[in-house]
Amino acid sequence: MNKTTSYTIVGLTLLTTLIASCGPQKHKGGRTDTYSSGVIRFASDESFSPIIEEERDVFESIYTKAKVNPTYTSESEGINLLLKDSICLMIAARDFKPNEKKNLQDRRFMPQSFAIAYDGLALIVNKTNTDTCITVNDIARILTGKVKKWSDIYPSSKRGDIVLVFDNKKSSTVHFAEDSILHGNPITSPNVIATNKTADVISYVEKNTGAIGIIGSNWLNDKRDTTNLTFNKNIRLMSVSKLQKATPANSWKPYQYYIYNGNYPLIRTIYCLLNDPINGLPWGFANFIRSPKGQMIVMKAGLLPVVGNINIRNVNVTE
Repeated sequence: MNKTTSYTIVGLTLLTTLIASCGPQKHKGGRTDTYSSGVIRFASDESFSPIIEEERDVFESIYTKAKVNPTYTSESEGINLLLKDSICLMIAARDFKPNEKKNLQDRRFMPQSFAIAYDGLALIVNKTNTDTCITVNDIARILTGKVKKWSDIYPSSKRGDIVLVFDNKKSSTVHFAEDSILHGNPITSPNVIATNKTADVISYVEKNTGAIGIIGSNWLNDKRDTTNLTFNKNIRLMSVSKLQKATPANSWKPYQYYIYNGNYPLIRTIYCLLNDPINGLPWGFANFIRSPKGQMIVMKAGLLPVVGNINIRNVNVTE
């Protein structure tokens, strides 16, 4: 018997407006880059590296005299580089904090920021694990050590200890967990560990049946699937519920539509943080990401664009 599955597809109608850059200023500190040429270094949270690499490839293919070299690091380290004036652009999962902005302004800088995408943090488990519904409250209890075994959530589970894995102890995913899931409190569970990068999280989950990994959803998409509805076949994706008890009916995966309508509870905003006094290549690359071409790359990577008109349509797939 043929099986028919209904999906909701998110489309994007792009706008033609861009963020306007300021007028030209004299170069300072010996920089020779312009809005569309030269060589710069910028930083990005490592969890965004797949989409930033795509943005970079297209940008450099259009602006052949420009070279934008990324440093993929933790959120904390990248923002520290920006505050030290070592870079002029940082791509992060948060805006400037008031004290950071004041620090730069007191030194006669003009820090600016804008959103470029919405990302759903994904929870992944081993492909043998069929317990794939979880609540935000369950995640909080794991983070604080109140839940240590799978049987604490699923009484019949024989899977043993839960190990929750982050990409980096100073990453944006850790900050999101502490700020948005634990409401400003620290992670205290001994069952929470951190690797060095997102690829290591996926590898750990593939090899450990009791693990839960937390990663950015742009790591999961099958590049051959233009609908962004399939994910890495070596892992399973958990569905997350805002309610006290998770069921298949009230739990959601980080598909674009569920980010768009707010059903998925673990959503973060990605920002370009700029401290570029000459409005040079850092501004050019950042504005490209927010441009129609850049936002289409965001769309194809499985994230939700911030610019453009979102179009929704239903698709039935018969297997």
